[in-house]
Amino acid sequence: MDRQALIAYALERYGAEPEYLWKKYPRYFVLRRPDDRRWFALVMDVPRDRLGLEGDGAVDIVDVKCGPILLGSYLDRAGFLPAYHMSKTNWISVRLDGSDGDADIAALLDISYDLVK
Repeated sequence: MDRQALIAYALERYGAEPEYLWKKYPRYFVLRRPDDRRWFALVMDVPRDRLGLEGDGAVDIVDVKCGPILLGSYLDRAGFLPAYHMSKTNWISVRLDGSDGDADIAALLDISYDLVK
């Protein structure tokens, strides 16, 4: 799943549109629950070296809340990283570069949406 597919999924499934909150980071956006305005996803482009990844440039990631039990099972898989810029006990970062299937990302968005309520 890439940024555009993630935005389309969030809009269709939850009615959530991206909110670009930071002038300094124009590509970062949050997705909020429409009912209580809590974030359920944060999308960023982060330099690969800050994520412990090899190579140059940045990679798109989404941070989602999944809780400590799911967190442990996902961190063993390619494309999943400890949360960048969020609580590492309850949030996980997922690369949006095709390293994981769309179904996993959609499922994690659903879980995050429910957990933040």
